[in-house]
Amino acid sequence: MKIFGSTNSAVKQSLIFLAGALILVSSGCYRGKPSKEPPIHINPNMDDQPRLNAQKASDFFEDGRAMRDLIEGTLPRGFLREDVIYYTGKDAGGKLVKKSPVSPTMEVLLRGQERFNIYCSPCHSRLGDGKGMVVQRGMFPPPTYHQARIRDIEDGHIFDVITNGIRNMPSYRSQIPVSDRWAIVNYLRVLQRSQNAELKDIPESERAKIK
Repeated sequence: MKIFGSTNSAVKQSLIFLAGALILVSSGCYRGKPSKEPPIHINPNMDDQPRLNAQKASDFFEDGRAMRDLIEGTLPRGFLREDVIYYTGKDAGGKLVKKSPVSPTMEVLLRGQERFNIYCSPCHSRLGDGKGMVVQRGMFPPPTYHQARIRDIEDGHIFDVITNGIRNMPSYRSQIPVSDRWAIVNYLRVLQRSQNAELKDIPESERAKIK
């Protein structure tokens, strides 16, 4: 009987311990009433740092501006534009380049066609004749791409126009990345060729079909 009583006592102690642990765990899950006190942040890890919003004033700098210019001679990571022709359409002397620095592979042309249809065709139409849907609804028409002046113009000029805009056309610098601008230039040349093709441009095996 003594042994039995000892066993009951151990069981009771275990049950009490288990109940206490359960209460402790349950209390940790209870969030309680809303509190106006900030939450306890044991290890902040610089999560909350003093900062200033754009265009705000600052007493820290002598000129009172929170926004700072880049340090002279530095560039943000990923903005080193060593290839002047690729990023501007001009050579080191500022002259527009005659030919695109990007090869007109089929992949590039298909990408250029897709981007052209999205960004250019609303005004220029998918044929490039300047009769896009917005023109049909009253906007002043752009020149056709198929006139001799634009067929002979530099590829760098077309790239520059996409980048900076011209007359009624706004800049697409923010919407169209550099690689896509050159893809559009290359596709535009193919589009011009398709609308101004000569018989000699057609393979002999296909000429009989159009005569």
